[in-house]
Amino acid sequence: MRRLLIRDLKLAMRAGGGFGLGLAFFLITCALVAFGVGPQTDTLRIIAPGILWVAALLACLLSLDRIFQLDFEDGSLDLLATAPIPLESVVLVKALTHWLTIGLPLTLIAPVLGLMLNLAPTGYLWLIASLAIGTPGLSMIGAFGAALTVGLKRGGLLLSLLVLPLYIPTLIFGAEAVRRGAPGLDATTPLLLVAAITLGSFAILPFAAAAALRINLR
Repeated sequence: MRRLLIRDLKLAMRAGGGFGLGLAFFLITCALVAFGVGPQTDTLRIIAPGILWVAALLACLLSLDRIFQLDFEDGSLDLLATAPIPLESVVLVKALTHWLTIGLPLTLIAPVLGLMLNLAPTGYLWLIASLAIGTPGLSMIGAFGAALTVGLKRGGLLLSLLVLPLYIPTLIFGAEAVRRGAPGLDATTPLLLVAAITLGSFAILPFAAAAALRINLR
């Protein structure tokens, strides 16, 4: 499993792997919002939590179709399915790789973009915490969606339609945690709900994704 993780990380770092694409999209989206709203700092401060979370969610969505597609095209996925390791573990490694290359960098760069959007200083800790807890769940949900659409022509559009509704609860509670934390209010409840979604995703979706892969590989 460690070798599979290292292999997937190397592939993701290569050109076209989506590593830089997600960060670039995150940066451009936040910059466009800041330029569009203009020098109205009060407005930016109000919308910053939602904008940061929406931009992070869409950045995660960009590379979801690559989680299994490349392995499916070169036949590696068939070998992984017949290897003496559980297919559920392969799904977990794929989700972890996506988070390490997309979700973790987004979490680390988010405070810098928070400055651009005039996020209140007390909201930075909650922003980092909510993204650090929520983005692994986004990667796991995305891996499930990618397993459902692997091998389909133009599966990227269908993948977006399938995954976006499942992302909404994480988006709502993640943005709410930052929104409450920015003025100094207690944001523990929405943060716990984000954690519950992430833990539930990792407890259930690897089995569902593995079952979907077995069906698509028949």
